[in-house]
Amino acid sequence: MTSAKTPADEAEAKAIQDELCRHVVLTETGPAPGTGLIAGVDVAYDDERDLVAAAAVVLDAATLEVVEEATSVGRVSFPYVPGLLAFRELPTVLAALEALSVTPGLVVCDGYGLAHPRRFGLACHLGVVTGLPVIGVAKNPFTFTYQEPGARRGDAAPLRAADGDVVGRALRTQDGIKPVYVSVGHRVSLDNACAHALALSPRFRIPETTRRADSLCRRALREATA
Repeated sequence: MTSAKTPADEAEAKAIQDELCRHVVLTETGPAPGTGLIAGVDVAYDDERDLVAAAAVVLDAATLEVVEEATSVGRVSFPYVPGLLAFRELPTVLAALEALSVTPGLVVCDGYGLAHPRRFGLACHLGVVTGLPVIGVAKNPFTFTYQEPGARRGDAAPLRAADGDVVGRALRTQDGIKPVYVSVGHRVSLDNACAHALALSPRFRIPETTRRADSLCRRALREATA
C-alpha cells in the first residue's frame, strides 16, 4: 500500500482518506507489550520557514533503551486543515522511518488513529501505508467525549464519537495526572494498544517513545535552521 502523495486540495485529501480507510486492519491483536522493537515518531514545525522535522526513535521494548534513531527535514507541503494533519506530517515521518536500518514491530504516533472525525487519523494512515502495526497516543483530547477515568495508573474510560461508537480510551498512565488518549491505528487491538502505552510510560505521563522522538525532532529542526 503506497499513498503518501501530497493531495492537490482538501477534497482530494478526503478522497484519499476514504480510499485508504478501507484497508485498516482491526482484527489483529498486535505484538505483545514488552517485546521486540518499538518506534516512536513525532514532528516539529518551523512555520516561518515552512519546514517540518520528523524523528523516529526505536526502543528495545523490554529495557526502553534506544536501539536506533533517525531524522528527516522537509518542506511543509500541505496547509493545516483539522482532520487532515497526516498529509502535513506523513512524507517526512516516512522518510525518517525509511532511514532506519531496523524494522520495528510497532510504531507509536503522537496523535490519533480511529479517534478522528473520519476514523482515519495519522496512526491509521501511517499503518496502512507502511503495513506496520501502529497506535496513536495523544496528549490532548480531540473530537470525542469521555468520562474522567479513575485516578490510579491503568484506570481508563472509553472515548466515544458523536454516534456513540467507542474509538479509543482515556488512559491514566501515572497516578493523579491527566490521562493520555489512546486509539488504534492499524493491526493492533485497543486492549493491546493501552497495554503498550502503560508499558512505555513507567515514570512519566507520555510514553518514552514519544518523549524521545519529540526531543530528537526538535533538535533536528534547530540544527536545520541554525
